[in-house]
Amino acid sequence: MVLLLLVDLDPDLAALVPLGGFFPLRTGAPPRPGLPTLADAYADPPAAAGPDPLTFRVRKVGDALRAPEPRVAASLAQQGLAARLWSVALACAVRYDRLPDLDPRLLRWDPDAAAPDDLWLTAVRPRPADPAALADAVLLGHLEPLAGALRARHPIAPGLLRGNAASALAGTARQLSRWARAHGRADDDARTRDLAARLLAHPLLAPTHTLTGTAFRRRSCCLYYRVPGGGVCGDCCFPRPPRPSARGTSG
Repeated sequence: MVLLLLVDLDPDLAALVPLGGFFPLRTGAPPRPGLPTLADAYADPPAAAGPDPLTFRVRKVGDALRAPEPRVAASLAQQGLAARLWSVALACAVRYDRLPDLDPRLLRWDPDAAAPDDLWLTAVRPRPADPAALADAVLLGHLEPLAGALRARHPIAPGLLRGNAASALAGTARQLSRWARAHGRADDDARTRDLAARLLAHPLLAPTHTLTGTAFRRRSCCLYYRVPGGGVCGDCCFPRPPRPSARGTSG
């Protein structure tokens, strides 16, 4: 029997800070008023007041990477936000055995900022951290609405976006496991692997990949190979960038 030490969420989510990268989450009021919530970003049609934050983010990513078409930028923007949300949720589940309420209405988003300066959780409300709760919070509460909003704006395949969601989760788990092993936290490593495997078996994610032990390979492509200087990712379904004649079927 494995006994878990339950630790209450602290108001600053300080246990996430040493993890670095996409893991920390700022809490409280954002640095300036007027930032949209993620609920605003997922709205379809976009909220009438002000520019559409999701369109802004996709254009920003497209400009930064010189993406050849909007659907490439949309895919990569979605994958980045998916990694951000999985990182926060998985790290809280492992480090606290609690999940903060990640309701999109509680998360303020700066679509012009990079992680970890992009999100602010305006209220820290503890929730359970079992696999079903994580799937409800991130996959159903965020990534499915985000995919719907992107598909309403861009011609992008649903399987590609769910593949991105699974890939982002697998990548998050690898990073968190690496940190746990480097710091001698075998229980955190085991908890990470168990949660990730259970989440990847969710009916929405299971068809998107193969998982052999901890070796993850997706069945779709995020389209990164289409940006100038891009190639295929380590978990891509393609062993090398497709020929131009195959590019229309890579999603």
